[in-house]
Amino acid sequence: MNERRTVLVVEDDPDIAALVGGYLTKEGFSVASAASGREALAEFDRCIPALVILDIGLPDVDGIEVCRSMRERSDVPLMFLTARDDEIDRIVGLELGADDYVTKPFSPRELTARAKAILRRSQITSSSDQVMRQGAVTVDLGRREVTVGSELADLTAREFDLLAYLIEHTGLALSRQQLLDGVWGYDWYGDVRTVDVHIAQLRKKLGDAADIRTVRGIGYRWA
Repeated sequence: MNERRTVLVVEDDPDIAALVGGYLTKEGFSVASAASGREALAEFDRCIPALVILDIGLPDVDGIEVCRSMRERSDVPLMFLTARDDEIDRIVGLELGADDYVTKPFSPRELTARAKAILRRSQITSSSDQVMRQGAVTVDLGRREVTVGSELADLTAREFDLLAYLIEHTGLALSRQQLLDGVWGYDWYGDVRTVDVHIAQLRKKLGDAADIRTVRGIGYRWA
């Protein structure tokens, strides 16, 4: 399924970079590497990756700044890999458009599974003419675009998939685990609270048009 898609691994620790790159290569991916922020941006422009795995603690430029620069260029899926487990870092990273956040130490197999799940969800669907409308919100599954009224919403790949899943199940109360299974995938491992962070981002970006209701004791539903 990978068709030799390229994953850009940005990590200044050569042992970790080799470990991650080795597992991705075994899964059939082409791997590009960078050990600094400046090198990462140059490699990003050169190889046009399908996914970026980005360490926050880089020697020259903070990974969050690198993420911001990449987001100005593209909406390519991006995963943070870092030793920093501070909630503020996590929220800032997700607000900038990161699709996932993995803290060290980590399981290489789990990291690879998450990378594959992100790439699987980010693939453009074959039903390019499928459009869903709910109130002022229009979701174009083929173009992977969301508009609120006449304005294009700036969503990450994960936020798009979560919104589409909620609207596809309009009126149904979905638990956090159901949302994780349906959007992140059954092979995703992590804290269910990541759903809450992404819901908060959707509400912020969609404003009053975000008809996402919190269902006490269960999860969320699109009303």
